[in-house]
Amino acid sequence: MRLTVLGGSAASPNTGAGCSGYLIQHGTTAVALDLGPGTLQELRRHTDFRTLAAVVISHLHPDHTLDVFALQFSLAYNPRPAPLPVPVWLPPGGPELLARLTAAYGDLGEAPGFFSSRLQPQVYDPAVPLAIGSLTLEFAAGVHYIPSWAMRVSAAGRSIGYTGDTGPSAPLDRFFAGVDLLLAEATLLDAPPGSEATRGSLTAAEAGALATRSSAKRLLLTHLWEERGFASALAAARSTYGGPIDLARPGLRVSLRA
Repeated sequence: MRLTVLGGSAASPNTGAGCSGYLIQHGTTAVALDLGPGTLQELRRHTDFRTLAAVVISHLHPDHTLDVFALQFSLAYNPRPAPLPVPVWLPPGGPELLARLTAAYGDLGEAPGFFSSRLQPQVYDPAVPLAIGSLTLEFAAGVHYIPSWAMRVSAAGRSIGYTGDTGPSAPLDRFFAGVDLLLAEATLLDAPPGSEATRGSLTAAEAGALATRSSAKRLLLTHLWEERGFASALAAARSTYGGPIDLARPGLRVSLRA
């Protein structure tokens, strides 16, 4: 199983890096977790977007979803057509939001259903594992400003954990227990005292602490602001986690061998 970073920026793209988007491949299965703005162009470097097995969305904030619309236009107008519509797995309430946003553009001169025929919006049940090709995805609730779901992706005895966007009060230690790679948001360096119960983002030190409590074998920090300093985020995470740490940057690949 291999993870490729498509973007690791926080609420808006950093210089030269899109927002949240991650490609996971195992055998012939290729799945994108989130497609924030600026990620589709990186996705095209690493796989054929026409043959994605699925896109799976952690939550419905724009920095995790906007390039779903770019994908829709790519599938509709690219001179090399896709063999089948691409499934987009959304959290509960997702298809309704997708339909409202698509309707805001109007029909754009096309026949009704022209764009929706390129994507297949579907809703995952967070309580039930989701099988996509050779990958199995499980979900756990995060603590964010809208409903957000952490994911655990498994194949051939290896696993990748992805926090999505969440604050430190989410009980994710057991959910991520023993993952080979933890992809953790690390939006903040500091946080107001007493904000742990309601805050919807992690500090880099909290991301490291989560990796330690979960016994994750490797940590990848993501959802970062360049203005806060990447070196500072790395140093903060190293203060709470002793294993190998990387920073999410477009094109970074992590391979997990069986």
